Amino acid sequence: MNDERQISDAEFLAARGGRVRHYLSLYAALWRNSVIRELGFKVNFLMWIVVEALWFALQLTFIGVLYLHTDHIGTWTKWQVVALMGTSHLIQQLFTALFLTNLTALSEHIRTGKLDFMLLLPVNTRFLISFRQVDLGGFVNAASALCVIGYALHRLGHTPGIAQFAGFAVLVVVGILIHYSLMLMLSATSFWTVRAQGIVWGYYNLFNIARLPDEAFRGPFKAVFTYALPMLLVSNVPVKLLVDKLGSPLEILLLVTLAVLICVASEIVWRTALKRYTSASS
Repeated sequence: MNDERQISDAEFLAARGGRVRHYLSLYAALWRNSVIRELGFKVNFLMWIVVEALWFALQLTFIGVLYLHTDHIGTWTKWQVVALMGTSHLIQQLFTALFLTNLTALSEHIRTGKLDFMLLLPVNTRFLISFRQVDLGGFVNAASALCVIGYALHRLGHTPGIAQFAGFAVLVVVGILIHYSLMLMLSATSFWTVRAQGIVWGYYNLFNIARLPDEAFRGPFKAVFTYALPMLLVSNVPVKLLVDKLGSPLEILLLVTLAVLICVASEIVWRTALKRYTSASS
């Protein structure tokens, strides 16, 4: 009996490992297609990088002008806020690189019937919807955000430890997962409304809220963007950890807990939406 169970467990692990390798090879192929597509439109690729860089520079300039008239926003100094803006930009650009194009396209897939063909493919539909394209320019812009964070830490005279860097990286990933899950749920409203680009892009524009310190907000507005749409937590908590500004580890726990709840909710919404879907011709 024990030998049979060990063989069964070994077969299960082997099958699981084969499935993981299959999806990794599929994702690598999607990356290759994205690179080929970007190389076909080099000017557009470069222009978007320049536009995003100018927008980021404009926001940093705004902070510089703001701190000509004050020394602190709450308890946040100038270079702490610069690190916050860099982190917010990093999360936004990584999200853009990995997910934005795919999630905004879901509405068109439903309207045009492309989703019908995706459902027939021998691959998890959510995986294909989420990772079909990669925006390589987002990674370039994310690199500029890392440079800004590094410079802000230099001006602060602060060198984080390995544990802080590791925690920062993990929390950045958690923040990206929160944005992905929330936007997937918003995109999934296309199954009922057919077109949901306005809702999706409206949420994307809310990313700008995360560039400011949480102490700049009060009342219901702060409550909504901390607990319902945790924009403020997504970028504030990683930076607080990085610059030794974290008031309590409960902030990290809150961010991770909300991430788990939102991820679970997104899976429920996605499965419910797929059950409702019949086909573009029905």
